[in-house]
Amino acid sequence: SAKGRTAGVSPPSLKRDTFIMAGREAGGGGVAARAAQKLFSLSGLFAVYKPKGPTSAAVLNLLKEKLLAEAGVQTNGNKRKSQVLKIGHGGTLDSAATGVLVVGIGKGTKLLKTILAGSKKYTAIGLLGKATDTLDATGKVTEEKPYDQVTKRDLENVLQKFTGDIMQVPPLYSALKKDGERLSTLVKRGEAVEAKPARPVRVYSLSLQQFQPPLFTSGSLVSDIGKELSTCASMQELTRTKHGPFTLEEHALHEDKWTIDEIARSLEHCMSLLPGEPSHKKFKTEHPEETTIFSFYIFLQKLKGNVDWMK
Repeated sequence: SAKGRTAGVSPPSLKRDTFIMAGREAGGGGVAARAAQKLFSLSGLFAVYKPKGPTSAAVLNLLKEKLLAEAGVQTNGNKRKSQVLKIGHGGTLDSAATGVLVVGIGKGTKLLKTILAGSKKYTAIGLLGKATDTLDATGKVTEEKPYDQVTKRDLENVLQKFTGDIMQVPPLYSALKKDGERLSTLVKRGEAVEAKPARPVRVYSLSLQQFQPPLFTSGSLVSDIGKELSTCASMQELTRTKHGPFTLEEHALHEDKWTIDEIARSLEHCMSLLPGEPSHKKFKTEHPEETTIFSFYIFLQKLKGNVDWMK
């Protein structure tokens, strides 16, 4: 029956069947067809590791390409062919950041809005005494200030000031969008971009892991903390170590594990972490509201000296 269809457009089930047949014809016969059938049956949430450099969207596209290629589906850059595999991510990481990127596949994409509101944990490494236009190590140095006056106690006290309900102004060099384009892209093109209004953020914990006199920072909090210390600061590294129930150590699949079988195993494990049936669309978090937890690795050194990294 043509009821409920748009003329000339096949329903998703027919599209999947077409690609399963294509996988059989592409080589490997039944093996490729079984791989395609298994791929299109995957559904749920899992996590991958996002490396430094590519955007979150680029990581997702690479993941999709690898899975379709394994199933014998050749897209050759055809977006319509690649869209037959329903996949999305649950929270952008900036290009320079690394760590946990939650991925929804199949019906799991409907759960991504819930995971966006889940808890997040980060580890940040920052540098005191230098500010950049991007607030991180990728930008141009815009300011240098002394930091010798900063003590461990000073830093711990300032971190406590940024714990709880705070107002945070998103940096212009961020993954936030205006008219469908990232603010960072617009700024790099030289276009005038108005700063986004401050928004409420709840930070449940900020901890100082190490302190050695000078390097420090985390997200857009880095610049703010530097100013509170009467100096300036820029982020050197940022890693998301947890998002919702998924951790970097236990759940984030590196690229060499981006296979249909590995993802099927990961889905089984990851979905077991959710409370009750997936249809409940709720996730275990340390706190019911959005949580952002930063761990700081602080380094201090002479401005003109060599940077010795310590974690």
